[in-house]
Amino acid sequence: MLTTLRRQAATGLRVLLLLTLLCGIAYPLLTWAVAHVPWLAGKAEGSIVTAADGTPAGSSLIGVDPVPAAPDADPYFHTRPSASAQGLLGPADTSTSGGSNKAGDSTDLLDTIQRRRALIAEREGVDPALVPPDAVTASASGLDPHISPAYAELQVARVARVTGLPEAQVRSLVVHASSGRMLGFLGDPTVNVTELNLTVAAQAS
Repeated sequence: MLTTLRRQAATGLRVLLLLTLLCGIAYPLLTWAVAHVPWLAGKAEGSIVTAADGTPAGSSLIGVDPVPAAPDADPYFHTRPSASAQGLLGPADTSTSGGSNKAGDSTDLLDTIQRRRALIAEREGVDPALVPPDAVTASASGLDPHISPAYAELQVARVARVTGLPEAQVRSLVVHASSGRMLGFLGDPTVNVTELNLTVAAQAS
């Protein structure tokens, strides 16, 4: 009986040590090494984007609506609104990620959309009918860094006017921050606002 217990205890200890080496040391080291292959390192570290001086300025995966120092001299491209924002247009509460969970026929949601449309139309100096849907509807996460090319185009004239950059140059920067459909047919073309604003700021400085 005692011999059997010793044998079982020794076997259990060997299995414990083996699994500790494999799962507690070897596997984490292998995962870390693979994640730091040059073309994967940026994604593994959070897809950090940097300002013109090289300092970290956010993540290309997270969009936080910028707040201008003077609302009547707004130099930024804006993200989609967020359900976590206290105001109608933002900025989002970055500690909270989620949608409003309101149904498409919610009168409160429809009223919010109409008020957002009016505010954006006033900010951009256009007819409310020209404001695209993604400008007035929040994403599922509330922290989506992407907007449609139509919403980016709507903001080009204002950004160019405030920053002093030519409109053609601003449109070129929008194209540079754009991505097409995945695999050529999945999803819709998008513009990364986080990266775009950093590029605009660098060009305008």
